[in-house]
Amino acid sequence: MIFSDKKILESIAARQIVIEPFVRECLGTNSYDVHLGRYLAVYTDRVLDARKHNTIEVFEIGPEGFVLQPGTLYLGVTEEYTETHNAVPFLEGKSSIGRLGIDIHATAGKGDVGFSNTWTLEISCVQPVRVYHNMPIGQLIYFAVEGDIENYYNKKQNAKYNQRTDKPVESMMWKNKW
Repeated sequence: MIFSDKKILESIAARQIVIEPFVRECLGTNSYDVHLGRYLAVYTDRVLDARKHNTIEVFEIGPEGFVLQPGTLYLGVTEEYTETHNAVPFLEGKSSIGRLGIDIHATAGKGDVGFSNTWTLEISCVQPVRVYHNMPIGQLIYFAVEGDIENYYNKKQNAKYNQRTDKPVESMMWKNKW
């Protein structure tokens, strides 16, 4: 079951969902709009290695915006910090973003119960497009969880994305044991 606007507000009041900053006008019928943060990043190497720490170059989006180019993976970040303790959050691109040819995530649209951070976006585009800090970029949808949670993400010893940040975070695949 997807949370309605009233259920999202109830969860915020109970601190089961945290959105900072929270702007009431961003609450839709069953979602909350999130915005592009001030930072983007690109990997410093063209060839990435899943077993190694691939470094990124972080830069700030200026007032004139930034033109995304096809063929490059950009890591972005949401302006909003979120916590979700009673639901599974899903991040989807807004339809207006999709109509500009922008994808905001390659595979990581679902968060875990207990996720507490900004969202790193995996941004790609089909043609050059200018983006701006604080533009609406996606929407969070919350799904009810059935059953008790044993292992909240923010309490996992091996959680790789728990450090609070306002910048995009590179892949931590290299930390996995495989």
